Amino acid sequence: MNIKEKERVLVFTACYNEKQNIKKLILEIKNNLPNCDILIIDDNSPDQTQDVVKTLQNKISNLKLVVREKKLGLDTAHKLAYEYAIKNKIDFLITMDADLSHDPRELKNFVTYLRQYPFVIGSRYTDGGKCLMKGSRLFMSKLGNLVIKFFSRIKSNEFTTSYRGFNIRKLNGFHLKNVNEKGYSFFMGTLFEIKKNKFPIKEIPITFLDREKGESKIPKFEIIRTLISLFKYVLKGI
Repeated sequence: MNIKEKERVLVFTACYNEKQNIKKLILEIKNNLPNCDILIIDDNSPDQTQDVVKTLQNKISNLKLVVREKKLGLDTAHKLAYEYAIKNKIDFLITMDADLSHDPRELKNFVTYLRQYPFVIGSRYTDGGKCLMKGSRLFMSKLGNLVIKFFSRIKSNEFTTSYRGFNIRKLNGFHLKNVNEKGYSFFMGTLFEIKKNKFPIKEIPITFLDREKGESKIPKFEIIRTLISLFKYVLKGI
């Protein structure tokens, strides 16, 4: 599957201290979607992730880098990427993690389904999906998504992964800036905003790989913050 002529695809990831992973990720994205644009937003990583990206820019013309002065949060990075996609007349925006937990080989499936649907989410917990995390992380991920599904009544098995796609042209009236949640709760909040705007959610199976290099950035309090945000939505009747 190739990107069709005049079809603009932007693959975005936010990163903080991903020097060990970012080069491999970028090269694999280009290998699977050669004609796509890539946007990296780096929150001034102390490990100098940005230097790796800058070196790759000498060889990859459509690799864009935004370096912010400090750690400003995942939610603001994704909102900035969405605004960038609108301003640059992108057709499909695909977001993913920078730690290689999301397999770039699955990008082609996102493009295929984005031609039909306004919003596509890569799901570990739908038929054919897999999550290779272990122990308490796997348990809390499964439990969290089940709890969100039960209380939200949203027709999705996946709420917390960032591997998702947006058909900018079909999402009339939708913008990530309207999602008020912070941090990782933002990903759940996005699905509530999709529901609020009455757009269908298309789940496609993905295999979620466990991080091999670097450290997870998810603070333990994010679970509590996500649950608080969930019940706020429920009380509002969204």
